[in-house]
Amino acid sequence: MKTIIAINNLSKQYASGHQALKKINLEIKSGEIIALLGPNGAGKTTLISVICGLVSPSSGSVHVNGFNIIKDYRETRALIGLVPQELTLSAFESVWNTLNFSRGLFGKKPNKAYIEQLLKDLSLFDKKDTELRLLSGGMKRRVLIGKALSHEPRILFLDEPTAGVDVELRKDMWNIVRRLRDTGVTIILTTHYIEEAEEIADRVGIISDGELLLVEEKHALMQKLGKKQLVLELRDAIDHIPESLNAYALTLSDEGYKLTYRYDTRSDRTGITTLMKAINASSLTLKDLQTQQSSLEDIFIDLISSKENLK
Repeated sequence: MKTIIAINNLSKQYASGHQALKKINLEIKSGEIIALLGPNGAGKTTLISVICGLVSPSSGSVHVNGFNIIKDYRETRALIGLVPQELTLSAFESVWNTLNFSRGLFGKKPNKAYIEQLLKDLSLFDKKDTELRLLSGGMKRRVLIGKALSHEPRILFLDEPTAGVDVELRKDMWNIVRRLRDTGVTIILTTHYIEEAEEIADRVGIISDGELLLVEEKHALMQKLGKKQLVLELRDAIDHIPESLNAYALTLSDEGYKLTYRYDTRSDRTGITTLMKAINASSLTLKDLQTQQSSLEDIFIDLISSKENLK
């Protein structure tokens, strides 16, 4: 796939001395969904703001479809749609007028058919004449997406798009994002909901303290960094792990009825075979066993914790 956003050695330091971004390097492919994960203050919103031309970088460069965001700002901004975190909408304007006005701001000619279809795709058509102040928070969030798409951009930034949205609406918005990707729109989203990234992203980037720790295809990331655990359910509860099993770093839980063994999926030897032999040689009797794969949330927490421990 073609690279549509190229970020090279991008840094941002504010007048206060705070280093919000530290030499970020990232290429985003046309038509992909990439999720940026990170704790509050990690630099996610600053990164988006720089690419969208809202914040000036201290050093480095960003090119959008080959255009420099500073020298060619008109071309780059025409390619980008942004859905901010805040619900910044005029209270007394109608949904229809809001989208048409936003389209006009980018110099686009009126296109009734396009706006109608956009509203239908966002399940807003029946609200087209409703004043924004009368909409729910979830509906307002959809209007923000409509505004961002009103000028037919090729790139859409979603900054915490489902913050404050209930679970049902969140899933609806995931479907909207997928449909947009199917039409060729490149989507970059920041989110605190790790299940959101796990559900819809093609690639995942993890940012902490202004640094991009990694960017990987979601499935490759989970395979590479994910760990599995073997949960052994005992027929009879125990109050301590037998000394013969100390080498396996087992954890005891569920009031003595469960033993958990964690292993690396990348290792040639998981140790499970020798563990099972050791258990058979002990006085323990198994009732059941199951394996569990670590989630993207587990990986995220491990990476952030590792970085903190290195400080």
